[in-house]
Amino acid sequence: MKKRLFLDTNVILDLLGERDPFYDSIAKLATLADKEILTFVVSPISFATLNYFLSKFESAQIAQEKLRKFKIICEICKLDEHIIEKGLNSSFSDFEDALQYFSALDSDCEIIITRNGKDFKKSLLPVMTADEYMQSLKTK
Repeated sequence: MKKRLFLDTNVILDLLGERDPFYDSIAKLATLADKEILTFVVSPISFATLNYFLSKFESAQIAQEKLRKFKIICEICKLDEHIIEKGLNSSFSDFEDALQYFSALDSDCEIIITRNGKDFKKSLLPVMTADEYMQSLKTK
């Protein structure tokens, strides 16, 4: 069965913004998702945040086109009252991180991919950078 990776907003921004030195690892993972070797799961909140940041550096049209293309290789999880309630009542210091975490759990993800592991200290799921995950594939 394909691994389900929950992508935090920062690693998607690395991919779509082609941010060095983080781009290569997430681009390799995106290729695996495109080939359906693994599944990317993304929160709807990430799309709004990504559109905001990408539009600061390029036109709104280019930003939306990048998001349209990215959407093809990912699954968008649900964000409902149940997840909002869990986030509001969690011990996470950042509400958005709590929503990402509970979305990952609710979507049966196996790993959270982020560059800010400290944001997910309380996670019951493994938390890795894109590079760490790529390295883990090489050891198998």
